[in-house]
Amino acid sequence: MGEKVMYDTIFARSFSRSDQKKLGYAAFLGCLLIALSFCLVFKPYSTFLPFRLNASEQKRTKIVCSSEKRTEFCEINGDIRIEANSATVFVSVSPQESIILAEENNSSRIIRPYARKEDEYALSTVRKWSVKPVSDSKLIPKCNQNHSVPAILFSLGGYSGNNFHDFTDIIIPLFSTARVFDGQVKFLVADKNPWWWVNKFQNLVQKLSNYEVVYIDNETDIHCFNNVIVGLKRSPQELSIDPSETPAYSMTDFRQLLRNAYSLNKTSAIKLEDHKSRAPRLLIVARNRTRSFTNTDEIAAMGRNLGYQVVVAEADSNVARFAQVVNSCDVMMGVHGAGLTNMVFLPENAILIQIIPFGVAEWIVRDAFKYPSDGMNINYLDYKIEAEESSLIEQYPAGHEVLSNPISILKKGWVPFKQVYLDKQNVKLDVNRFRLTLVKALELLHQ
Repeated sequence: MGEKVMYDTIFARSFSRSDQKKLGYAAFLGCLLIALSFCLVFKPYSTFLPFRLNASEQKRTKIVCSSEKRTEFCEINGDIRIEANSATVFVSVSPQESIILAEENNSSRIIRPYARKEDEYALSTVRKWSVKPVSDSKLIPKCNQNHSVPAILFSLGGYSGNNFHDFTDIIIPLFSTARVFDGQVKFLVADKNPWWWVNKFQNLVQKLSNYEVVYIDNETDIHCFNNVIVGLKRSPQELSIDPSETPAYSMTDFRQLLRNAYSLNKTSAIKLEDHKSRAPRLLIVARNRTRSFTNTDEIAAMGRNLGYQVVVAEADSNVARFAQVVNSCDVMMGVHGAGLTNMVFLPENAILIQIIPFGVAEWIVRDAFKYPSDGMNINYLDYKIEAEESSLIEQYPAGHEVLSNPISILKKGWVPFKQVYLDKQNVKLDVNRFRLTLVKALELLHQ
């Protein structure tokens, strides 16, 4: 006690009161600096502390896998190595990260990177990819090719090659997934089937990625990235984008990309109230195989009598050419089928008329084209044909269940139903009855 009093007295004599305060502040700051240095040095070993820093506060590997109604995908950040031979996306992790990923239920995952989940027929042609975190460096392959930009791995299996599925299962989901990268992303394409797919949609692919496509199945090298998405994000609805998702894109954004990719100059359908001397353009989408019009000339003549400028054309592999044809028109009509997917090229406020084949339930065809039209700012009309307008009356006798009870055929399964009502049916429109639908379209163009 006496020593402490003597020390305090000497201290007081040597320094003024203000100096003592300054020394006190300096000592306090010095202690803070020492404590901060201690934390920085020992942070990697801080798991023994009674709390754990959350993921956003640590620069560590992240694997976030999502399973949604129509798709599943994994978003990965870290040391990622892709080995095509085993269809494995290796993710190099530390033992600590491996434990955290397991706790988050984001350890190993099998993904079929085609956005039509639960359709086992479509997925039967899609290769399974394993997302596999590995903490043992001896079990992870060494890199042959290092990439400085992110990658998206997706499949061209399933129903690719069918125009409707090309857009709803691949192109629109690819836009939703890739647009955020603004071209700074590489596409790793699995299941190169059909082989011409990328060439057919080259204009779109080049708008979404600044790099050559990598056909990953053929690669013997180990491709390494810091950011990879396995699978594609998509809306549960066909030909749609959910604008509430993050990042917030919409079908308006997608259609603007189409206009840029294919140099589509017509942004809005004609407004007849402002252009009374101009004829609206009507496109009749022809089909040469099934569900074709057998009286196209008669339909075209009736359209011209109503004041339309009529164009008859069939979609083919030349997307750029047909996109120009569609975009130049104000009204597009056709029998239910993949050809109507070209509605994506129509200008704003244009009109789509879907001809519903005999025996086909409205909900089947409206899910495909009616509901998506709202998101595209396209007016929708449909026309359901009667038995007398169907070629099925020439194939089956009166009273046959195909004509009298289509639901009974559907109950036998989708394949026999499709074979009858979609694969073997052509259409001869009753032009007098259908005339009312084209008149309604004219009324919409006046609004």
